[in-house]
Amino acid sequence: MRIVLPPRIDPNAVANGDPAAIVTLGGETMGTMWRVLYATCDVPGAQGVGATVQARLDDLVAQMSHWAPDSVLSRFNRSAPDSWCRLPPDFAAVIDTGLRVAALSGGAFDPAIGHLVDLWGHGPKGPQPEPDAAAIKQARSSSGWRHLRWNAEGATLWQPGGVALDLSGIAKGYAADAVADMLAGLGFRHCLVEVGGELVGRGMRPDGDPWWVDLETPPGVDLPPMRVALHQMAVAGSGTYRKGEHGLDPRTGRPPTNGVIAVHVIAETAMLADALATAVAVLFPDLSALAPMQVAARILVRRGDGVEEVLTEPLQALIA
Repeated sequence: MRIVLPPRIDPNAVANGDPAAIVTLGGETMGTMWRVLYATCDVPGAQGVGATVQARLDDLVAQMSHWAPDSVLSRFNRSAPDSWCRLPPDFAAVIDTGLRVAALSGGAFDPAIGHLVDLWGHGPKGPQPEPDAAAIKQARSSSGWRHLRWNAEGATLWQPGGVALDLSGIAKGYAADAVADMLAGLGFRHCLVEVGGELVGRGMRPDGDPWWVDLETPPGVDLPPMRVALHQMAVAGSGTYRKGEHGLDPRTGRPPTNGVIAVHVIAETAMLADALATAVAVLFPDLSALAPMQVAARILVRRGDGVEEVLTEPLQALIA
């Protein structure tokens, strides 16, 4: 068993105060499941907390879903050419981070590939025939983060005409962060939040342990387990072994061909980990563009009949 420890312990987040029980809540959101574990002395109040979590997630879906035709995102995608759209704070935070990662990664992560996602059958239109080169070229002509203009101060995003956002590579991570922040606002500083496999750990368990999370390994792959002490950190993953090949390289408009089957990234926020996991899966083996981010990542790569595990130096530094 390999143990991944946080780079630092937050003394304010360790203090538990009175003994508490762990409450577990769950539900559905963003086409997947959410789960929350939090420490509390008010166990009877958990029903109200669960309803509050669900309402928070429902609001994020209403903003950033590419499946809901009346979402803020869908309305932006349909907005008139040469128009500026004011975004709500959550949406603005996601776009701001998404565009920063897009620029850093040279477009390996790109929040503006909605047409390519639909073309390959991963969007609301459902399964599609494998596209030919002409169809890919056409979809790429109206795709890409460079077509957008972002005014961070005014939280406005410019639609040049026909550009379609798709935030599926970052929105679940942001949702996990948002729920953890909301719980802290309610007085619950010790929690583990999961949205569709993206996780955030805050504080500690009542027994003094951190929130332990085991990184998932694909079936049939023989690797030593890796357990993360998720204290004031987040972990997000990207992979092909569970749902098949859904990843796209925005730079080519096609699935990557580098053999990567799974990536897990550990970062300060799940939103950042989510976006970086996508970028790593596309950029590998040359991750030099991401060097300024000091990305802590575990990468599993198909090599013939076997699987090779690659650990970036920042992740190796966290292993006890």
